[in-house]
Amino acid sequence: MNLPGLRVALRVANPVRRQGLAAMLEAAGHLITDDAPDVVLCDLAAGSVPVGEAEAPVLALADSLPDDPVAGVVPRATPAAQLDAALRAVVAGLIVRAPGFESRAGFNVAEDAPALTPREVEILTLVGQGLTNKAIARRLGISVHTVKFHLEAMFLKLDATSRAEAIAKGLRGGVIEL
Repeated sequence: MNLPGLRVALRVANPVRRQGLAAMLEAAGHLITDDAPDVVLCDLAAGSVPVGEAEAPVLALADSLPDDPVAGVVPRATPAAQLDAALRAVVAGLIVRAPGFESRAGFNVAEDAPALTPREVEILTLVGQGLTNKAIARRLGISVHTVKFHLEAMFLKLDATSRAEAIAKGLRGGVIEL
């Protein structure tokens, strides 16, 4: 399945790094532009300019969580496939935070986030990875019926009506990370 390319504005101070990122993004089918971008990709190398205001959601490439509020932050060494997924998630309105970045600056877990059991979090994470109920059951060594039971409980706790909505709410609430 080929996804349509995004219009990406690059904010990168180092010209060599900018050229490398542009080549990576263009290879993924994205268009580099400053005219009405879908997303802004900002490289926050040491000593770089703060993010500031942007005309679209900002995904930051950083070694630590930036002070500026951004829609997403991933390590500067993120591979192309993960960068593509992070860009698409930010454009879809999700908050992206790579594991290892501490919560602050817009990434705080919602105080009213539902308390899912560890098994429910595990199942929701696997659902987010695109696994079917049957595949989840096999991976966890439980029955498909048990998977469905946990999904129903999660849907109630998250007030979700679909798998996609449950994943989105889990990501936004900081309950799961993909």
